[in-house]
Amino acid sequence: MEPKGLLRQFPVVVSLEVEWGDQDSFGHVNNTVYLKWCETARVVYLDKVGMWPLIKAEGRGPVLASVACDYRSPVVFPDTVRVGARVSKIGRSSFRMEHAVVSVAQGAVVAESHTTLVFIEYAKGKPLPLPPELKAAMERLEGRSLT
Repeated sequence: MEPKGLLRQFPVVVSLEVEWGDQDSFGHVNNTVYLKWCETARVVYLDKVGMWPLIKAEGRGPVLASVACDYRSPVVFPDTVRVGARVSKIGRSSFRMEHAVVSVAQGAVVAESHTTLVFIEYAKGKPLPLPPELKAAMERLEGRSLT
């Protein structure tokens, strides 16, 4: 369980061990590692909504269009982080995901990130409307309307 229920609004939460090699010369986890942690949570989320069959069978799926991260507090080894993923908004061919990174040792949110993903046909590199079945799966997982 995450400290203080900080991730209760995130339908997908992954737990990751901080590794010694995640730290940089300043003695705390490098900023790029937070993005990897969020990526892992994002991939688990997309798996739960059935994204991988579309990618493998039909050559359609998301690409990362933008990413931003606000760092609140440094993380150091040893620690465990819990990373939440949720979809906050769905557009015609894009959707926004939000992530929160919680340090178990600190009992606090140490970073918040958001990404925009665009649904495309990979062979042509052209945006496509988000499939209705994918929207419905996201709304089921979130337990709310996203449009």
